Amino acid sequence: MKILVFSDSHRSLSGMYAAIDLHRPQQVIHLGDIMDDAEEVAEHYPELPFCMVPGNCDGWGVAAPLKKQITLGGKSILLSHGHRWGVKSGYERAIDDARAAGADILLFGHTHSALCQQLEDGLWMMNPGTARSSYGMIEISGGQISCTLHRV
Repeated sequence: MKILVFSDSHRSLSGMYAAIDLHRPQQVIHLGDIMDDAEEVAEHYPELPFCMVPGNCDGWGVAAPLKKQITLGGKSILLSHGHRWGVKSGYERAIDDARAAGADILLFGHTHSALCQQLEDGLWMMNPGTARSSYGMIEISGGQISCTLHRV
């Protein structure tokens, strides 16, 4: 299973379209700022499932949950924009939440700084950066997880 991960698009949609056309994923995840961007892109790919959460720039009136836990390819993924975890000051709260949830993969944005690493206990952690310049790809195959970052 191939999953593309975007965050902090801030009305910059061209990189998302290009990445989807290039990689032909089975799932797209958008981590907020601006959720309307993800909805607009999703309209162009009606057969492609999109999962999204709002960010701090999406406004307080958004009814969507700020955090979601989903299962894709048999792996548990915890995702949020990251502002409620305070990721600009460190990742500890986000990591603790992911471990408590039993997640295999932790996804967040907010910092605009791309990050992809596997921790000692096996937890994958990814921030795809800003959709203007980068995105993430997760591949799950045979029970194995591979996470990579790509430039737009």
